[in-house]
Amino acid sequence: MQHRTSRRTLLTVTAATVAAAATGAVSAPGAAAASASHSASTTKRLKQLISRMSLEEKVGQLFVMRVYGHSATEPDQADIDANLAEIGVRTAAELIAKYHVGGIIYFAWAHNTRDPHQIADLSNGIQRAGLAGPTPLPLLISTDQEHGIVCRVGEPATLMPGAMALGAGGSRSDARQAGQIAGAELAAIGINQNYAPDADVNVNPANPVIGVRSFGADPQAVAAMVAAQVKGYQSAGIASTAKHFPGHGDTNTDSHTGLPYIHHTREQWAELDSPPFRAAIAAGIDAIMTAHIVVPALDPAEDPATLSRPILTGILREELGYDGVVITDSLGMEGVRTKYGDARVPVLALQAGVDQLLNPPDLDVSWNGLLDAVKSGEISEARLEESILRVLRLKTKLGLFDDPFVTHRGVDRVVGTRSHLAAADRIAENTTTLLTNDGAVLPLSRRSHKNLLVVGADPASPSGTTGPPTTTLATAFGELGHTATALSTGTAPTQAKIAEAVAAAQGKDAVVVGTYNVSATNSQRTLVSALVATGVPVITVAIRNPYDIAQLPAHAASLATYSWTDVELRAAARVIAGHAEPGGRLPVAVQRADDATQVLYPIGYGLTY
Repeated sequence: MQHRTSRRTLLTVTAATVAAAATGAVSAPGAAAASASHSASTTKRLKQLISRMSLEEKVGQLFVMRVYGHSATEPDQADIDANLAEIGVRTAAELIAKYHVGGIIYFAWAHNTRDPHQIADLSNGIQRAGLAGPTPLPLLISTDQEHGIVCRVGEPATLMPGAMALGAGGSRSDARQAGQIAGAELAAIGINQNYAPDADVNVNPANPVIGVRSFGADPQAVAAMVAAQVKGYQSAGIASTAKHFPGHGDTNTDSHTGLPYIHHTREQWAELDSPPFRAAIAAGIDAIMTAHIVVPALDPAEDPATLSRPILTGILREELGYDGVVITDSLGMEGVRTKYGDARVPVLALQAGVDQLLNPPDLDVSWNGLLDAVKSGEISEARLEESILRVLRLKTKLGLFDDPFVTHRGVDRVVGTRSHLAAADRIAENTTTLLTNDGAVLPLSRRSHKNLLVVGADPASPSGTTGPPTTTLATAFGELGHTATALSTGTAPTQAKIAEAVAAAQGKDAVVVGTYNVSATNSQRTLVSALVATGVPVITVAIRNPYDIAQLPAHAASLATYSWTDVELRAAARVIAGHAEPGGRLPVAVQRADDATQVLYPIGYGLTY
């Protein structure tokens, strides 16, 4: 059913409302309550609401948890089995009833994001479960929709260029529009909090976990793009989350698998890492996510920032003046589990200044660990309620107490519309960066370069892809009037694959090679050298990090797309074929392969036709 329910009084949820929700009589989310979120009267009502909550409900409100399944009440049997094994419940509804969690995070691998209508139905089912509790409470439903290489919701939703691509475009207007479109589509399917934008300044080319998720290496440029994205997302009525405080851009360790150390001085942190977070706060950011990193200059105790009171309270709260929601990065990551057990981490995080505890590996252990700490007096109930108040204020600002539900009709009006898709294509063209064009081989002419070969890396696909990059590029060239053949050679091509590519290049007018994180010892270099030796013009497209060009032999032309999602690869094809101008400029410097102290291509470099 698609008709609207009557509006509810703020913080009042009736049995009739829950019954209406159960029959599908739900309506699109609104932002009418946003302006009242921090008023004295709202704070008073929220405190009254908190006073009626049990201790178990209070503890639960601080947790944001994963759950398997496409439905809140009737997931597939495999997802029921996974939920029982990892959480001890069968469904999302049972999770909410047992642990009173304040939020749910969606993942594609958890089968939460099959298609827009399914996601909307799942979101509504989760909200109905929240409103059915002893104290009826809507939930924050979140995901990591950074775009580019990190996407949880795929087509037919509109997929935008990722952060480093937007940094290459350099347009605050484009960054804000990308956030506004993405935010509107998330809101339409019932996702009300996005863990984006990434506010890290990627000054380390070897960074294994941030890289192209960052807008770039210039702190002020990154700050401008972060602020624009925050305004875009939040203008669409969802919560934006800047991450990963105090800054994850200069590390060569992945915090998913280890505990990174960042050895910036206090002065270097202030100059390099803090500007984007300051900009996010000035833009009114709703939430900030912590990093599982050690910065000894900020906390000599060398605790992960997620568990560091000097960093989260001393710097973020007191020095930067931030009073919004602070959420941890996933508590299942090794970086936060290295020094302390899973039962202690939530307690230490709350003592440090955290409000939301994201995705613990064992919810029962973490939930009971925090509950026991409150019962023993280690965590005061007043401290607990301080964080609950921040969480409920955010829910109020988003209008969730008024109406947390969405409709299929609303999905169809907003998600993947023609105007949204056209905006994504236009923005992607502005981000595509041309680095070399020897002999002005580009743009390719349909007359002189009719017959193309597309080879290269086909890494695991993010949600913004419909197929391998080689196939996507070849298809795009075909639609532009060329004849294109795709051949996947992989991220580490064998001699047999290289020989196959060389044979396939015979008689072709040009070869397009998709490269992926080329290193000094990677056989992608050998592939490019062998193709150059055929005499056929070779054009490389760096489909992830733009640093590949420094590792490759001289060839006809080179571009960077910063991701291998469809929208960016199609834009690259249009640029190569002369149907669009390359609008991007490097947002990071590319150092020489033989001397990292020397810059080969500086920030701001990029060619045009």
